[in-house]
This record gives sequence, structure tokens and C-alpha cells, in this order.
Amino acid sequence: MTADGAATKTSGLGNIYMKIAINRKSKQYPVVVTGLVALCLTLIGFTTYSIVESSRPKIDLNALTVPVKEEDLSVEIEASGRVEPIKSVNVSPKDPARLITLLVEQGDRVTAGQTLAIMENAELAAQTNQAKAELKQSRASFAEGKAKVNAEIAQAEARLRQAEARLNQTQNRIPKDIEQTQAQINAAESRLKLVQERVRRNKYLLQQGAISQDTFDEISNDYQNAQSSINELRQRLEQLKTTGGSEVEQIKAEINEARIALEQRQATAPDEIAGLEASLEAAQASFKRSEIQYADSIVKAPFDGIVTQRYAVEGSFVAPSTSGSSTASASATSILALAQGLEVVAKVTELDIGQLQPGQKVKIVADAYPDRNFKGEVKRIAPEAVIEEDVTSFEVRVKLLTGQDILRSKMNVDVTFMGQELSDSLVVPTVAIFTKDGEQGVMIPGEKDKPTFKPVKVGLYLGDKTQIIEGVEENQRVFIDLPEEKRRWKKD
Repeated sequence: MTADGAATKTSGLGNIYMKIAINRKSKQYPVVVTGLVALCLTLIGFTTYSIVESSRPKIDLNALTVPVKEEDLSVEIEASGRVEPIKSVNVSPKDPARLITLLVEQGDRVTAGQTLAIMENAELAAQTNQAKAELKQSRASFAEGKAKVNAEIAQAEARLRQAEARLNQTQNRIPKDIEQTQAQINAAESRLKLVQERVRRNKYLLQQGAISQDTFDEISNDYQNAQSSINELRQRLEQLKTTGGSEVEQIKAEINEARIALEQRQATAPDEIAGLEASLEAAQASFKRSEIQYADSIVKAPFDGIVTQRYAVEGSFVAPSTSGSSTASASATSILALAQGLEVVAKVTELDIGQLQPGQKVKIVADAYPDRNFKGEVKRIAPEAVIEEDVTSFEVRVKLLTGQDILRSKMNVDVTFMGQELSDSLVVPTVAIFTKDGEQGVMIPGEKDKPTFKPVKVGLYLGDKTQIIEGVEENQRVFIDLPEEKRRWKKD
């Protein structure tokens, strides 16, 4: 190889080396530039952050926070209400009629059973009198018919007793008559024997001429008389024996007839008396119905109370209904409204109802008497809520302990339910309660005094104060207002 060729070769190698070096430098340049840019940006950001942080005002904890306090709380629940009657009714007649007399006016106090009004009732009075007369006649007919039935039964019983007595007498008499007749026959036979013996002796004396024919005839006549007497007695005895049995049978037949007649009369008597009683009861019912209709025409107070409204005037026609007309007119559905006693009906929200119980003391202030406090106590709490305009509340009835003589029905009142005393309770302002993700809590100073959410268990809400059961301690500070950048938290 010539020197020129070697030089040319060397020159070519040098050019290649220079190209390689230049290519390597061009590849490293972007990495260095990128690092320099990142470093510059970091320095600029840090400088900017430092400037912003140094220029930002510090949080004023005294202005934005308050300490948690420990207080003795008196639970008071406020609600609005209205004075209402304890009992209230629209007084109406039972049947439609014309009002003749009105005896009371609005505001009058009445007692139970007092006559308030009289409806047209002349026709009802006449019907009542007629029913009364018919009842009197029915009572007389009942008494007469019942006496007649009892008398007929008594007569039948008497006939039966008489027949039984005759039977007894006959059964006792006939044997005695037979025995007596037989004794008479025996005596007559003995006498006949004596007369026969006397005839025999006197016949001999007549033959001897010792006695006259007339004397003998007298003795013979005595014999004949004795013989006739014996015959008569024997006939009587036979008759007694023959007819005694038939007489007893006849009396027994009469007894049987009397017994059948008595049983028949006794059997028909209950139905006959029941018919009389039914007629009497119908008359009594008719009279009672007339009395009720007449009594219904006289309108009386169902209970002690005060007349709060008058709906009808004398001469107007009143047709009963469940509600009364709002003004007096010629036609009305009620005569008047009657109320008894006063109580307060308050509406308590669902959140507070659990803190109420019967007997709890209540303070009452009426709009009409704003400077006076009236006393009451919880009487009854409604078992079912009332929802009005998406607000759930319960009706609470309050018994008035004072003010019955001053307060009036339908007055508006404010009531305060006096609850239990809570001692040493942790309390924060209600505005300090925040909600995050559905959980209640407070904002407390955290790192560099920044607001930090702290969950708590909330007790009672008492207006601008809220009881905290757990989650914070006494004197711990909580935010009642947030710095501008933190005001996105939602409050209760």
C-alpha cells in the first residue's frame, strides 16, 4: 500500500470515528434535558407551594370551634296544640220534626237530663193517650179473663171434690144402712114373735070368753102391723143391697166426668191466659213505643256540659244527621252542639314521642293569654301516627290541671312537656353535628388544626343543644363552622 493510500485510509477511519462520537452525544442529550426540566419544575412547585402556604391565613380555632361542655340538662319538648272539648256532640231529635221551643242559648251550662228543646209533638201526645187507654182496657180484660179461667178451674175442682165426698159418704153410709136395717128386721122379728105369742094366748082367752072380740082384734092388728113392718124392712134391705152398688157406680161416673172436665179446663187455661197476656204485652209495647216517641220529641242533654253552638231556631224543620249546620237556618241537621270539659290536643313529632309518657307534667301557654302559664299532664298518647305534609307526628291529649274556667274550646296553645333531668351530660351546639356517609359525628381539630371528622353517638336534641353520649370528651373542641375549603360537608 502506498503512502497516499495509507493516508487516505487513515483519513477515512478518522471520519468514521468522528461520526460515531457525534451520534453518541446526540443520543444522551434528550435525557439530560428532561432531567433538567423536571428539576426546574420541582423547584418552581416547591417555591410556589411555600409562597402559597406562607401567604394562606391560619385557622382561627377560637372563632370556629367551641369546647365540649358538661351540663345538667332539663329535657323539654315543645309542641303546638289546640284546646278541645273532652266530649262533644251535635244534639238532634231522633226523628225529623219542627222545632217548637228552644230553651237554651249558646254559652249556657246544662246538666244531664235537662230539657234543651221541644219538637212538635201534639199528635204524638194524642197517640200516647190513646195507647194508654188501650193498655188500661187490655189490663182489665186480662184480669177479667184470668179471673174467669181461675174461677172455672176452681168450680171444676169443687165439683170433683163434692163428687168424691158423696162417694165417700155413700160408701160409708150404705153398709151402715144395711146393718141398721138388718138390726131393725131382727128387732121386728123378735117383736113379731111376741105378738104371735100374745095372739095365741088371747085367742084362747077369746074362746073362753075371758076377753072381748074387740080386744082380740086389737092384738091381731098389732100382729099384722108387725108382719107388715118386717116385710117393709126386708124390702128396704133388698133395695139397699140392690141399689147401693149402682148408686156408688153412678157417683164414680160423676167423679170421672168431673175429673175429665177439670183436666180439660186446666189444659186449655194456659193457652187462654197466654193469649190474654200477649194482648196485654202488645198493648204495653204500643204504649211504651208511644211514650218513647213522645219522649224523643223532648230533646234533653246527654251529659253535663256547655252549649257551644246553636244551629236551628224555633220554627225550623230539623232533620237529624251526624253533623250540624254551620249557621242557624230554616232547615238544619242538628239543634245545637254540646261539649263537656276541656283538654289540649298537641301534635308531637316522631323523634320526640318516645320521651313522653302518661302523667308527665306539661306547661301550657295560650295565644290568648301569652303572659300566663297553665298546668297540665299527659293524659293519653295516640297509638297511631298522623302524616301531614310528609311530617309524622302523634296526637297527645293533655289534661288541664288549671285554666278550665279561662280557656275556651279551639284556642291555640303552645305546650312544653317537662321531661327528665339529665345530670353531667356532654353537650355540643346542634350546629356542630355533621353527617358523613350517613354517619353522624363532629369535626375536631386534627393535624395542623385542620377539621377532622369524628363519629359520635348522639343522644337528645334540645333545640340549639345536642347531647353526646360517646365519642368526645369534656373540653375537647369541636367545629361549629368550617374553613372555606371544608364547607362541602353536609350538616344535619
